Amino acid sequence: MMRTAPPPRLEEIADRIYAYLQPDGTWCLNNAAFLVGPDAVTLVDTAATERRARGLREAIASVTALPPRTVVNTHHHGDHTYGNGLFARDAVIIGHDACPAAMGEQGLLLTLLWPHVEWGEVEVTPPTVTFPDRLTLRVGELEVELVFVGPAHTDNDIVAWVPEHRLLLAGDVVFNGGTPFVLWGSVAGSLAALDRLRALGAETVLPGHGPVGGPELFDRAEAYLRWVQGVARRGAEAGLSPLEAARETDLGEFAGLTDSERLVGNLHRAYAERRGEPPGAPLDTMTAMLEMVEYNDGQAPTCLA
Repeated sequence: MMRTAPPPRLEEIADRIYAYLQPDGTWCLNNAAFLVGPDAVTLVDTAATERRARGLREAIASVTALPPRTVVNTHHHGDHTYGNGLFARDAVIIGHDACPAAMGEQGLLLTLLWPHVEWGEVEVTPPTVTFPDRLTLRVGELEVELVFVGPAHTDNDIVAWVPEHRLLLAGDVVFNGGTPFVLWGSVAGSLAALDRLRALGAETVLPGHGPVGGPELFDRAEAYLRWVQGVARRGAEAGLSPLEAARETDLGEFAGLTDSERLVGNLHRAYAERRGEPPGAPLDTMTAMLEMVEYNDGQAPTCLA
């Protein structure tokens, strides 16, 4: 019997700020969040499929009759953006300057990787308002600071920081329970981003995937990424390819993380950085993805979207 994902759930993580959590947080089961203001809702990320995006819209309606007027995309990946189209008619979509081009280049890649998923009517709907480094939104009296921290998970990562509540909406710069993934971003850049996030002094952290946590999530991510750098160093010195290095490596303390095949993609990025390529430089990501399938005994990673 095919495994199915548990239903999404709402969690109020600060006053009138809600996390929309999609267990079990594996491939394409991302988190979103929304802030209820006096006149409208501000939404941070959408969802991968039409059905899940409609579920997100229904979850918002269960809390408030106010419409979403602003949508923030933390980065370009389809699990966080394919649902944009369900909100775009009435909302401004905001992202980093590099986000629209990255969305256009990647297109509907996820629908090709997992053709069995019922994607519904999804389309590439990029941000219409972009910024290079920092943008402050106001949700009533509340300030929400959008901060570019990439290259990290991708080259266009932004986080949403709510200082009044010491609340960080981290996007996929942070995972909880899942393997970090930096194929489109940077290992070194992710480590630098984690340092920046620690300095904010967050007490509550909504990761891009997995349960709500706190600043301990930064330490877990850092430990994994530094371990990847060590695997890459030893593999390169032994003349191994990223796939070979991954196959010869015991996951050790990280064996409990979901989506372990991401190690192969992460090693492709770590090898590139060892060769002196800059963070976020273009890689042959399709080859890396195919090698992730090889590492996974020839099986595509499980997607329960």
